[in-house]
Amino acid sequence: MKIGIDLGGTNVRMGVVNNGVIVKKISERCKADQPEDIVIKQLTDMLHQIISPEIESIGIGVPSVVDAEKGIVYNVMNIPSWKEVHLKEILEKEFNIPVFVNNDCNCFALGEYHFGEGAGSKDLVAVALGTGVGSGIIIDGKLYNGGNTGAGEVGCIPYLEYDYESYCSSSYFTRVHGITGKEAFEKAKANEDVDSIILWNQFGHHVGDLMKVILFAYDPRVIILGGSIANAYEYFAPAMMDSLDSFPYPETVKNLKIYTSKVEDVAILGASTLS
Repeated sequence: MKIGIDLGGTNVRMGVVNNGVIVKKISERCKADQPEDIVIKQLTDMLHQIISPEIESIGIGVPSVVDAEKGIVYNVMNIPSWKEVHLKEILEKEFNIPVFVNNDCNCFALGEYHFGEGAGSKDLVAVALGTGVGSGIIIDGKLYNGGNTGAGEVGCIPYLEYDYESYCSSSYFTRVHGITGKEAFEKAKANEDVDSIILWNQFGHHVGDLMKVILFAYDPRVIILGGSIANAYEYFAPAMMDSLDSFPYPETVKNLKIYTSKVEDVAILGASTLS
């Protein structure tokens, strides 16, 4: 059995994984605004609740660049105090079992590859559309980290006046329209007004442009969309596909499969496979 951890600025979620099944799970609000040692203590206290002699390893996904070999995380998103944390060393000293650390979107990609919509595909890109935009990349059946586990940070690529994250995450709805992505989703579901449908069409065109960047860069067979925004897929998918119509290689689009993530706690499952 292994432990997988999905650490974010909002929540810390972890689970005991046995043969691809989470047999025990706990979750807490992350003490993200606290000093470094307080957040580390929260993490270790939670692990003490589920650790047992049967646990072989701990895998953890963190929203930051990571020295995966040494298990050092740098400048963690939404946890300001975590500038440089030697996480592998700290946890291995505490629990005396192997610890593996990687980027959270990479864990998402691993989860989809092993247990989700990417099962059976050797090449995929898993894109998280939520508070921000990130992705993990599987090439020929292996996770592609890049030098600092930062490969796939497509949201940071410049686009129009800002970057793709500004147009393909929940911040788009707040910045441009003054509502949250959740509110836009609820309005579309309730069919309250035409404006909400137009809004999702605009959003879908931007996501389509992001898909084209991914196709140019990686040419994957499969793209999997996750994160909170993916719940509204039916409202932005038509415009996204319209945008993809302008991709200069139509056979690439024809052969592409786009799915939405369906496996619960897929990042926890992915983190458990880091060992």
